[in-house]
Amino acid sequence: MRRFEGFYNGVNLGGWISQFAVYDTEHFETFIQKKDLEKIAAMGFDHVRVPVDYNVLDDEEGRPIEAGFGYLERCREWCEELGLHMLIDLHECYGYSFDPLKKDMDRRRFFYDEALQARFLRLWEQIALRFRDWPDQVAFEPLNEVVLEEVADAWNEVLRRYIRTMRGIAPDSWLVLGGVRYNNVLSVPLLDVPVDPRIVYNFHCYEPLVFTHQGAYWMEGMPLDFRISYPKTLAEYKAAGEALTADLAGAVYKEGAPDPGPAFFEDIFQPAIGKAQRDDVPLYCGEFGVIDRADAESVDRWLQDIRTAFDHYAIGHAQWNYKEKDFGICNG
Repeated sequence: MRRFEGFYNGVNLGGWISQFAVYDTEHFETFIQKKDLEKIAAMGFDHVRVPVDYNVLDDEEGRPIEAGFGYLERCREWCEELGLHMLIDLHECYGYSFDPLKKDMDRRRFFYDEALQARFLRLWEQIALRFRDWPDQVAFEPLNEVVLEEVADAWNEVLRRYIRTMRGIAPDSWLVLGGVRYNNVLSVPLLDVPVDPRIVYNFHCYEPLVFTHQGAYWMEGMPLDFRISYPKTLAEYKAAGEALTADLAGAVYKEGAPDPGPAFFEDIFQPAIGKAQRDDVPLYCGEFGVIDRADAESVDRWLQDIRTAFDHYAIGHAQWNYKEKDFGICNG
């Protein structure tokens, strides 16, 4: 399988210019600084995935916010100095959010609303114009985690429009495209878009979800004091997930999957690997990680197992998360 060159071992900068507690200039200026990128490079990472929310980049009328673009531009310059690559991920767009805490969000509307899609594409035109001159260093991810499987066909049409728009401005840049069901690995085969040498298929992996999200306050049906270790048998994780809510069992319902370990990840990755191989497209896991409530030994075992599977198939990956956001590998 083709490799996503320059984007093999990365980390997310979540909580900086996306999913911030308060829209605050001081936070944007201080949460991620050059010293953070220096630390990331020293830790052996080759890239950062940078989630950014639309309201950092444009105002309510859709006009560019220069200070917001400045954060991305400064990050790119730091990355260039330090030999890092950078993936710009639009984490939320006007009219759409994956965030389960935003319970009043209509998660269907964006995929059928021409005005919302036009605004989405205008923002991406601005991003592409500003970063197209670094096609090997800077990659683009249109939208984080489409939630509903029922919009898969509509999402494919949005992606086709996105590819046409971006290729008119940034013909040589990497475009990193994910599927539905929160970008679940099992949704990669549902992608139906034109491919070229700079298209990448993307997924997220937090399986078993009942382990990686134990005690998560934003997960419906998850008690704050729930704890479970790794590894356990698939039957144990399935039973634990069903006792809370069926959604927490995630991909462990895949028929015939082995018990958790490297073989488990290789098994649930197979449909995505097959799709990527057939289309001659690199495969990338833009998010994976374990909540900080889990015991350290279990976290280490989980990370070792999933990375073994990544290495076996040369799947690029970015751990969630560098700092804070309940998954931080560095809190200083």
